[in-house]
Amino acid sequence: MSDLFSQTTVDPGAPLAEQLRPQTPDDVIGQQHLLGAGKPLRLAFESGQPHSMILWGPPGVGKTTLARMMATQFQCEFIALSAVFSGIKEVREAVAQAEMWRTQGRRTILFVDEIHRFNKAQQDGFLPFVESGLLTFIGATTENPSFELNSALLSRASVYVLKSLDETEMGQLFDRACAQALADLSFDAAARERLIGLADGDARRLLNLLEQVRTAARTAGLATVNGEFIEKTMAQSLRRFDKGGDAFYDQISALHKSVRGSNPDGALYWLTRMLDGGADARYLARRIVRMAWEDIGLADPRAMQIANDAAETYERLGSPEGELALAQAVIYLAVAAKSNAGYMAYNAARAYVKQDGSRPVPNHLRNAPAKLMKDLGHGHAYRYAHDEPEAYAAGETYLPDGMPEPGWYEPTPRGLEGQIGQKLAHLRELDRKAKGK
Repeated sequence: MSDLFSQTTVDPGAPLAEQLRPQTPDDVIGQQHLLGAGKPLRLAFESGQPHSMILWGPPGVGKTTLARMMATQFQCEFIALSAVFSGIKEVREAVAQAEMWRTQGRRTILFVDEIHRFNKAQQDGFLPFVESGLLTFIGATTENPSFELNSALLSRASVYVLKSLDETEMGQLFDRACAQALADLSFDAAARERLIGLADGDARRLLNLLEQVRTAARTAGLATVNGEFIEKTMAQSLRRFDKGGDAFYDQISALHKSVRGSNPDGALYWLTRMLDGGADARYLARRIVRMAWEDIGLADPRAMQIANDAAETYERLGSPEGELALAQAVIYLAVAAKSNAGYMAYNAARAYVKQDGSRPVPNHLRNAPAKLMKDLGHGHAYRYAHDEPEAYAAGETYLPDGMPEPGWYEPTPRGLEGQIGQKLAHLRELDRKAKGK
């Protein structure tokens, strides 16, 4: 059988992550929402019957480990492909191998890592063999399957969501690694805390960091590692940050909602998290400008100016100095009066125009630069607002003939929009009086 776990011993020279790879569900640290008693994957293991599935989660949480473990537990042959390096040719070869094994009475699990990298046609290539039972398909992805995978493939596979390991679980993994593979090295509390923090919920990253530390400590002739040694030897920018995937958009969403919710600390947290993780500050600046227009609008027009000034400041100063301008813009936006009235009015107008016909411009609003146009009545009876009382032509209409007043813009009572609302109410009253005459 072509499974790594068919071996009872692991090469002591193998990478630490391979040495400590769990052999049974009980060995797995984390994912108890799937592997705990009575939970979905635990029941799947206990049934003895493999089924096709998608394992969705961030890097280093055990997707490959679970797939390999299933092959061992279900006594299946195991074929692993990476969608980054494989194509239709490799899939066909896997199918041919599975057909050969089936003649010998053996089942096959086909594991495809980063399945979201396959295009729709390549994903469709699995379907006949999954439906026929030739292959039990297990796909691993860091991206949302709803967006990245064919609906046909999703309908034939259960989706299981794996989570990053929390601090307690990372501590358990740290202690297991030290006990089983790093007995010649000890770590003080500061070193342990720092390494767990740098791993950021990624089990594989933690084990790789421990290997780096072991090599560095042996080179330095150390038997005990402290926090200061970790700070000196480990790279400082190691937070996991997916610049194009769900983690990215989830954090953008959290930033936007913190601003909208008038929580400056929450907004600052998500902004600095993204900057710390390597997000493009210019992209964040564009999103901050959007927030000002979408969620604050005319309730506080200064917000738009501050957001634009912050974006321009970043262009002039760069990182890290320019990031202070973005931070202060986020704080201002969070504490500013909120209104989406302009945003909603624009969306309503756009939707109306999209479905409505092309109504002609009324004659009194048309341009009349030439005699012919004037003879046709263009601009006739137009009332120049500046010549009217309060510079307002009460009762005048500015919409196409026959179109009812839509009332799209409804100012909120917050900030400057409260005053705008009062003014509009006064003007509407002038209109009513003028029409009454």
